[in-house]
Amino acid sequence: MRQRKGKAKKETSKDKKEQKQAVEEARQQITTIMLPTLTVVVVLIVVFVYVAMCPTTTE
Repeated sequence: MRQRKGKAKKETSKDKKEQKQAVEEARQQITTIMLPTLTVVVVLIVVFVYVAMCPTTTE
């Protein structure tokens, strides 16, 4: 029996495995890329605020 054009294909076990692997890779990218980047941004903001609030003595 032919499949109609508009009807979605059933998800096979192979498709489920590929989807699971893609989600796992995305999680690894979050921990390896996003967390260090976010840490650097937060540190830069803290340093900027510290320098801006630091009293300067000009005599």
